[in-house]
Amino acid sequence: MSSKNPNTHKILDFSSDDIKNYLDMFRKCVLEGRYSIAKNENRLENMNFIEDYKVNSKREKEILLDLQYDDFCYAVKNEKINYAHEILYVFCKQHELDFWGELENVDIYIKVNMIELKSGGARAFVVSFHKRNFEMTYLFR
Repeated sequence: MSSKNPNTHKILDFSSDDIKNYLDMFRKCVLEGRYSIAKNENRLENMNFIEDYKVNSKREKEILLDLQYDDFCYAVKNEKINYAHEILYVFCKQHELDFWGELENVDIYIKVNMIELKSGGARAFVVSFHKRNFEMTYLFR
């Protein structure tokens, strides 16, 4: 497994309560339908994962709602210059999924960007949602 973007500075200055609070806000977004998973030409890995593992919207929600604070790995600043003020939170969650008829335990790499809305509340953007393709370390394990 290779390391993606090894020069990315990982932000690790979080308490377990920080991540639990973040996940509370994230779950609220998921439950209220204020989230989306990036599925475009720049996110083919997400689209291929969703197709290969037959992840429908119900399963998506199940995986996202099942995230726990100890699934948290690190955070990074958004690499896009216009969004450099945003912090992306990275989680890795193991789930049993159907890979073309065979059940497989899959480590799912999940990168989340949550934006505060002017109207109040937040919206979550799941930037990455695919099989883990490099080594991960967990902050709270």
